[in-house]
Amino acid sequence: MLTIKQKLLLDYLKSYYKNKSIFPTFDEMKNNLNIKSKSGIHKLLLSLEDKGFIKRMPHKARALILKEIPKQSLSEYETEVPFLGRIAAGNPIEAITGRFEQISVPNYLINNKDDHFTLEENGDSMIDEGIFDGDIVVIKKINLANTCDIVVALIDENEVTLKKFRSFKNSIALEPANKNYKTRIFGEGRVKIQGKLVGLIRKFK
Repeated sequence: MLTIKQKLLLDYLKSYYKNKSIFPTFDEMKNNLNIKSKSGIHKLLLSLEDKGFIKRMPHKARALILKEIPKQSLSEYETEVPFLGRIAAGNPIEAITGRFEQISVPNYLINNKDDHFTLEENGDSMIDEGIFDGDIVVIKKINLANTCDIVVALIDENEVTLKKFRSFKNSIALEPANKNYKTRIFGEGRVKIQGKLVGLIRKFK
């Protein structure tokens, strides 16, 4: 199973190569994924190679080989799960808006479609976790979370937001991943956990 950032990098490599017939530089990969160091990209590439998605060519610039994923039918490789609309990733807005549709999600991101749903990110408060405006987040339904989980939280029964969760003795903190936003603290009973982030889908232009 790929982590969120491994999946984002793999999708970026595929999209970049499809459009330009060459792979991106380390700097381009670093900037696209909002990773500060080239060593972080190097680790992600090593992980993708270990998992069989790419092959690196030593001592050659931009030298990668994308390995073929076995061809399978949609029902074998992807599963349709509910798409519930947009969620606020900055200042919380009124609960989820939009039509109830279905969206195809790779099977490695979920283990039971009935336990998952997807939302479209709306805002920039989670960019330091690699979650950007317009991304589709894959959420597993839960009502309890661990500290540092990224969760969908329902606030006061009418606001929904995606934030990092922290629990204290008599309060809950919803923490952004962007220094331009402030952590919000809530007393007992004001926040209900709707689910936690397990994956992300991004379309590259």
